[in-house]
Order: sequence, then structure tokens, then C-alpha cells
Amino acid sequence: MAITGATMDLPDAETQFLQHDSVDGSVDYKGRPAIRSRSGRWRSAYFIIGVEMAERFAYYGIGLNLISYLTGPLGQSTATAAENVNAWTGTASLLPLLGAFVADSFLGRYRTIISASVLYILGLGFLTLSAVLHSKSSNCQDATNNDTCSPPQFEIIFFFFSLYLVGLAQGGHKPCVQAFGADQFDTQDPQENKAKSSFFNWWYFGMNFGIFVALLVLTYVQDYLSWGLGFGIPCVIMGIALIVFLFGTITYRFQKDNDNRNPFVRIGRVFIYAAKNHKTSTAEISMELEVQGILPNKGSQQFMFLNKALLAPDGSKEDRKTCTIDEVNEAKAILRLVPIWVTCLGYALVFAQTSTLFTKQGATMDRSIGSILEVPAASLQCIICFSILVVMPIYDRILVPITRAITRRPSGITMLQRIGTGLVFSILAMVIAAVVEKKRLQTALDYGLVDSPEVTLPIHVFWLIPQYILVGISEAFSMVGLQEFFYDQMPSELKSVGLSLYLSIFGIGSFLSSFLISIIDHATGGDGQDSWFSDNLNRGHLDYFYWLVAGLSMVAFVAYLYFSRLYIYNKANVA
Repeated sequence: MAITGATMDLPDAETQFLQHDSVDGSVDYKGRPAIRSRSGRWRSAYFIIGVEMAERFAYYGIGLNLISYLTGPLGQSTATAAENVNAWTGTASLLPLLGAFVADSFLGRYRTIISASVLYILGLGFLTLSAVLHSKSSNCQDATNNDTCSPPQFEIIFFFFSLYLVGLAQGGHKPCVQAFGADQFDTQDPQENKAKSSFFNWWYFGMNFGIFVALLVLTYVQDYLSWGLGFGIPCVIMGIALIVFLFGTITYRFQKDNDNRNPFVRIGRVFIYAAKNHKTSTAEISMELEVQGILPNKGSQQFMFLNKALLAPDGSKEDRKTCTIDEVNEAKAILRLVPIWVTCLGYALVFAQTSTLFTKQGATMDRSIGSILEVPAASLQCIICFSILVVMPIYDRILVPITRAITRRPSGITMLQRIGTGLVFSILAMVIAAVVEKKRLQTALDYGLVDSPEVTLPIHVFWLIPQYILVGISEAFSMVGLQEFFYDQMPSELKSVGLSLYLSIFGIGSFLSSFLISIIDHATGGDGQDSWFSDNLNRGHLDYFYWLVAGLSMVAFVAYLYFSRLYIYNKANVA
């Protein structure tokens, strides 16, 4: 939000108080210096967490059961539907890079959130209309809610247009809302700095509560009542979320406009100048560091080639032909994130299975509770949310204080330690998933149901609970750790970009999952053979795929351990 300065005539005593109580680098909604006691902190965070709950309710209310809509009303095969879901979630997870760029370079986070919310409502409205049109198609009049009825090409195009419009909207909404929420806490104040770390925990708690409700309510509505209503409810919820966000405006802290160059341009210059100055010797660089009074340390010695940007190619010191040490350090901070980003892709592969293959796996099993109620397969993902809702308060209120007393760090354990813990649980989840799938296939064989995919197998869906619980525990550690890590370690003007980088891990992970499924489907399904992802899952081998994902995740985890040991934190208090 573009904020301009404002002055007010105040008595000297109050002026001194306001100056003392103001937050450096922040202003209120009228452009005046933000007063600590009157703005930000939890009073603002509650509004923003509420908005995030609504947005996740809407997004996951569509995404978590999307494979059921594609394989049901739209009539796609399991492999094709899984690829389409992964393609959409992958794209949606990469679009925050665009949204963050727009926010950090042009509109600001506040305006980007509002614009994205309007686009969100429009996309959800179109999606609802698409489902209604499909249900009223002439060749769908006699079909049941879950039957395939070959929709016209126009309806398919309109559906996917609406779906990707929602993805574009969340690309602007997701990184900005979270960064804007973290902006409400001043890291220079010890108490607010502790609160900021806690904010990420409760942010994720609220987010998963929204997902939990979506799984309980929307999956039932979509599977048993109406897909039009199942898509329409999120549209209404997002409209309410926008109103709530606007109500909180008077409490928010906004970052001051920075008169420096665009942060992307500023940091990009470092890489360009370092490349132009590639012939500069190490001795010249060391001499320049000494002239600037920079003592040798791990930070200055790491990525030494970027230090070449401190010198002009012709040896001059003309303005704009060299970069400052702060700019070089910003570039190094971004470069340090790359190995962590890459090695977390194994975790993203695990995450991609929870809304696709886990759901199809559960759809073949006995999902009855008593003699009346049958649980929708997609709603099993609420176990993940429930696990997070249980683990998160325990972590924030018990584990953090205990580890904080031992390590003297505000967050207890380091962010990278927290991420690594979650990675271990994610690998265990895939191992358990493979074992359970093997038992499911054996049950189909024992009861002679291998060639009867329409018959529910006599194995209860509760066998899937352990893998869902382990995924939930892994999210409580890794997801929140990644959010805080990529926000905290990015330069101040690129916090939204940092969070979009975290989200892009799961975007690339979804594409990798889709690529693996496509390659394996073609490789194992040739010459009339049943592929691992056969439409008749009783003849497929999801267990082989789960073992493959577990193995890839283990390799990525070993690499993560190596690079996390080498990582240099930007701030000493989190090292």
C-alpha cells in the first residue's frame, strides 16, 4: 500500500511519547508513523489469520476433492485426473512468484490482497457456474451426481479456465497475506519477535482449521448433494473474507515505501556486475573488503565470486558501477536458499500424493461408520488437519518453551532443525502408505475381487489413518518451518517473494509427481499390461510408487542434512 507521510500538531509530551512508541519502518493506514500500542501485533493478526482460514477453506474445498470431480462427472481416467490435479496445484503453487513480484515491486501487499480477493471471487463464481451448466447439460439430465456424462468441449474449457483463474488469484493472495501478517510484528522488539515466531504456528493452526472444516462440510456436499453448491459455498466465504480484511485496515501496520531502486533490479545488479568483473583476482577483492572495514567471516567468504560486484570492471568507483556490501549480502542471502529449496522437493513429492492417490486408494476401501454413514474418500484428509490442530498447540506451548530454555533461542530449535524433523516423518508416512497398500492389494486377491473394482474391498479405510497422521505431524514441523525460514531469511523488501519461493517448492513437487506418474504409467502400461496406476487399482501397484517416492525423499533428506549444516543464518539470534 502506497503510504505518504503526514504530520499532526500535538502537545510536546504526546509527541515525545508517539516518537518513542513508534515502530521504525512502519506507518498506519493514514501514512502516520505506526504506534506500537495502537497498531499491529495480535490485534491485526487475528483479522489476517481469519482471512487465511477463509481462503484455505475455499482453495482446499476445491482442490482436495478435485480428483473426484475429474474422474466422476468429467469422466477422466485415474492417471489423467491425477496429472491434471498435479498440474493445477503445481501451477497454483508457482503463481505466488508472480503475485509476490507484483506486490513487492508495484502494488504493495495490501492492494495486491484486495485485487487478488476480487479475482478469487470471480473465479469461484465461474467455477460454480461451470458445475451448474454441467449438471443441466442435455446428456447429463438422466445421470446421477457421480456418473460420467461426456460434457461438451466448451464446458470442459470453461471449467479449466475457471479453475486456473482461481489458481491465479491465490497466487496473489497467498504470499501477500502471510507476509502482511508477519509484518504486524516488529522483529527489533524482543517481545514482538517472539510473538512473530508464534504467529507462524497459529497461522498454520488457523489455516488447517479452515481446511478441516472444508473437508468435513464441502466434500460431503460435493459427493452427495451438488457440485454447484460445493463450489458456490467457497465463493460466498471468500466474499465474507474480503469484508473482514477491509474491516481490519485501521489496525494494520504498513511498510514504508522505500526510495531505493526496485529490489529485483538492485539484487540483479550484483549478479550482473559480478559476471562482468569475473577476471578480478581474489587479492583485489580481499583488499576492497579491507578498505571497507569488513572483517573476514563465514558470510564474506561464502560465494566469494559475488564480492566481485564491489569493484567496477575498469577499477573505477563511479556511481552505479559498483554495488554496496549490503546489496552483495542480500544477493548471497537469496543464493543460500537455493540448496535448501532444492532438497525439500522430496518432501513436496510426498505432499502431492495426499490429495490424489491417497484419495483414490481410500475410495476402494470400506468407508462405512455404523450402518448408515459412509465417509467420503477425500474427507480422510481431515485427519491431516486434525493431527496438525493437536500437534501445533503442543509444539507452541510446550516444546518451544522447553527448547527455548535449553538453547536460548526465541524459536527454541532452529528453523532448519524443525524442517528436518518434518522431513523424517514424511518419509515414514510413505513407508507406511506402501505397506498398507500392499495389504489392500492382498485383500483384493484373498477375496477374489481383483477384477471387481466396483466392489468395496473388505478392508476398512481406518488402515490409512497412520499415514495421514504422519503427514500431519510432518506438516506441523516442516511446513511452518519452511514458511518462517523463507520469510525470515529474505531481504526485508522481498518477504512476499520469500514466501512464494516456499510455495513454489510444492508447485515444482506437483509437476515432478505428475511427470513421474506419466512416465511410469507409460512404462508399466505397455503391451496391454496394467500400469502401476491402472483404473482398476486392484491390478495396479501404488505400493511400488510409494516405495519409489520414499526412496527419492530419503536421498533428498541426506542432501538436506549436508546443506543445512553449511547454511549461514542472516541473523545471529536464530543460528
